Amino acid sequence: MNSAAVVTRFAPSPTGLLHLGHATAAWLAWNRARNAAGRFLLRVEDIDPERCRPEFTAAILEDLRWLGLEWDGPVRIQSAQLPEYRAVLDSLATRGLIYPCFCSRAEIQRELAASAHAPHDPDGAPLYPGTCRHLTRRDRAARLSAAAPNAWRLDMARALQGAPELRFREGAAYIIATPAIFGDVILARRALPASYHLCSVHDDAAQGVTLVTRAEDLRPATYLHRLLQHLMGWPAPDYAFFPLVTGPDGKRLSKRDNAVSLRTLRDSGMTSAHLVARIAQHMRGQFLPHT
Repeated sequence: MNSAAVVTRFAPSPTGLLHLGHATAAWLAWNRARNAAGRFLLRVEDIDPERCRPEFTAAILEDLRWLGLEWDGPVRIQSAQLPEYRAVLDSLATRGLIYPCFCSRAEIQRELAASAHAPHDPDGAPLYPGTCRHLTRRDRAARLSAAAPNAWRLDMARALQGAPELRFREGAAYIIATPAIFGDVILARRALPASYHLCSVHDDAAQGVTLVTRAEDLRPATYLHRLLQHLMGWPAPDYAFFPLVTGPDGKRLSKRDNAVSLRTLRDSGMTSAHLVARIAQHMRGQFLPHT
């Protein structure tokens, strides 16, 4: 990769205040771009209208400025890009690579319960059994015209037909991607016009991102992202994974679990220089203190 062309990004969701894990992701992306005289972009992934709030978007900007991480160009707001995501879904649908799924969660659970050996995804959840994949075109059309609640799933088997070996670069190594482990993953719901996977990969291509920095737990998601890049003819960026930042219980920091926010750390008297030093320590393979 030409170092002058390095473009990284930080892409948080405004569903809560940023914590130390977010700060680590932002600092690494910013540091990699600045060290290569490249560009560091900011994207707000506010595609979920039920959980995302504008006050959290404002807090993200405030926290990044406190850390001293200035971004290049305007902030990309995902909720303003819905027609672009719709166009991607339409392209996949035209090629028969996605299908509408009308199953409720209860129906899926009942079908899975009847199978003693249902395969699971990387997070341990049972894979969708493919019930609606086998509906006839007429049945699908009738249900859609009746406005039956549905999601749109990727037909994984068809998506992989004729695909070359999918790989992505991590440092000097090439990693083989195995997206089949996700099964027929959901790419859109009625309440969620496009999934994180679709939006993130589309936006990386649209913004010219050449290096994606992400926590180690998102490595499996990269397999699926590599498939979407192949299907849409988008370039594959390089990837750099960093050690997961965990809490006192050893689990990843989470907004839902009320992880200590950067705002709380700042209000307690911690300086941005101290926090950046802790992040750099973590990146050298040492554990971050939990206080």
